[in-house]
Amino acid sequence: MRLSNYSFEKLPFSDLFKTYVSNFDALSAYFETNPFDEEAIAQKAEQFTFSGNRAKTVELLKDFNQDFELEQAAIDNLDRLKASDSLAVVTGQQLGIYGGPLYTILKIISTIWRARQLEDTLDRPVIPIFWLADEDHDYEEVRKLSVLNNHSHEVEEFALPPKDGDLPTVAELTIPSEISDFREGLKETLYNTDFSDDLWQLLDGNFQSGITFRQAFGNFISALFSKHGLVLAGSNHSDIKDYSRQCLTQSVSKSEKIRASLNTQTAAVADTYHQQVTLYDSNLFYLDDASGRTKVMHNGEGWETDSGKEWSSEQLVNAINDDPEHFSPNVFLRPILQDTLLPTIGYVAGPGEIAYYAQMKEMYSCFGLEMPVIFPRLSATFVEPAIDRICKELPFELHEYAERIEDLESNFVDHTEDHDLETFFTDWKEKVQQLVNPKKRDIADIDPTLEGAVGKANAAYFNELDKLKGKVYRAVKQQENTQLKRIRRIKANLFPDNELQERLVAAMFYMNKYGIDIWDDLLESLDEDEEFNRHKLIYL
Repeated sequence: MRLSNYSFEKLPFSDLFKTYVSNFDALSAYFETNPFDEEAIAQKAEQFTFSGNRAKTVELLKDFNQDFELEQAAIDNLDRLKASDSLAVVTGQQLGIYGGPLYTILKIISTIWRARQLEDTLDRPVIPIFWLADEDHDYEEVRKLSVLNNHSHEVEEFALPPKDGDLPTVAELTIPSEISDFREGLKETLYNTDFSDDLWQLLDGNFQSGITFRQAFGNFISALFSKHGLVLAGSNHSDIKDYSRQCLTQSVSKSEKIRASLNTQTAAVADTYHQQVTLYDSNLFYLDDASGRTKVMHNGEGWETDSGKEWSSEQLVNAINDDPEHFSPNVFLRPILQDTLLPTIGYVAGPGEIAYYAQMKEMYSCFGLEMPVIFPRLSATFVEPAIDRICKELPFELHEYAERIEDLESNFVDHTEDHDLETFFTDWKEKVQQLVNPKKRDIADIDPTLEGAVGKANAAYFNELDKLKGKVYRAVKQQENTQLKRIRRIKANLFPDNELQERLVAAMFYMNKYGIDIWDDLLESLDEDEEFNRHKLIYL
């Protein structure tokens, strides 16, 4: 495995993200700490205060992790989190079938690596934590998985059956019996390799019919990364929800201040860049069996849901205190809840998350918190050996393969037309004719009757040249067709369906081809001073 850097500027990322990794000072009004400034991070850690109870946090996390099979390194890290100077580096993601897209794994690797780096530089315990998105309801997204078809080299999507009606959280849904068909379709599409048996043993051992998405996904991630000390967390847990009730009630009692802070910050960000997340009056959802998950909205002086529930502010606070399990945080409140539970020094975020964190800085102060350091995750494109070989024969850089295939093919044809065969053969004939004309006169001087024979010989030669020209044209066309096929193959691999590879292709695709320990190799291949401020090309 070999890694090289590639500028984000050339790749399809937002202007806000590109600015964040290249010129943080331009965005410093939206974030607390420069993630690329070691001294600033050390100062933040020195001044860090955790208002929670570490012993209680560890108790809650130990109970939360009882459902998962943790290796000793993760168990030890739970105990290390009790230390009065302990810190956490956190990331999180939805509970995708078979582990979801590549970027989920890249976030986890970034979190483990960043925790190691900070522990070395700060000389204090720093624990990597993965926050399961166990209150998310987007079943449509987690039920799908995409891989590259090893025969057609195109993207092939597989999906579990859709579900209608009001659904519980994805975490509570069980893997359906159709997982067997899903599995077989994938196996037919992927090559059978030396690593396939290990991969399917891992997947089959966790993603079984009747097992919840939460348990299946959590155990899958633990099997891969708890040996590196990764601890799991989440909020869809009765005791954690109970512990977090103050965070939920404050979102009601301080709703006007929170809304004003979000409006101000979002307007400033949107003026120069873009608004990642739409703002609402409330940052809460209400959950019940009858109507599922509905947004809590402002209604004059009170609150309501589309399902007909109504409260005054006092009644809503009391309802949360009485039964916090009926309430769930939205995308803005979830980080607040997370940082209330954990001593979070930093959060590892993808480009979209960095954009919505930019809307949040002032919201933290409403809860007596400071925004953690927002570290960018590892962003990468995997370059397989066969793709690397044919890339070297073509005139394009990586980012150019993000263009439309029609434009790539047109650019390539224009490039190959530098070989002007018509001019080449016309010039050849003219030079031959220049040699023939004096020779023709010399032969006519010897015997005028042979002048016609010279013309016939010359015409025969030109006829053979025309035949050769046809063969060369066909050879160039064949080479051109071969290269055009290679362009399609490279684009399908590096920018499948015109997306960045990391956003679409499942991590398990690479595990099948290169082994389930590929992520261990990647962790060990990262430079100790890595900042993830450049895209990585990972040559397998």
